[in-house]
Amino acid sequence: MAKGDELVKYITERVVDYVETPREVRRERSRARESWGSRWFGMIPFSISLWVKQIPVKRKKTRSRQS
Repeated sequence: MAKGDELVKYITERVVDYVETPREVRRERSRARESWGSRWFGMIPFSISLWVKQIPVKRKKTRSRQS
């Protein structure tokens, strides 16, 4: 039962902390986060996206139907 009580205490502390912080401070915290791709993989996804954008897109030629 001690673990359950600790969990309830932890969740209660987090909720009270959230409610007591001003709205502006909470918004600033959420803006400061970086994207999950750069957080998990660093600059690799960004560099790959830049590299892919430089590759020209080949368009398929459509044949006209002759009946």
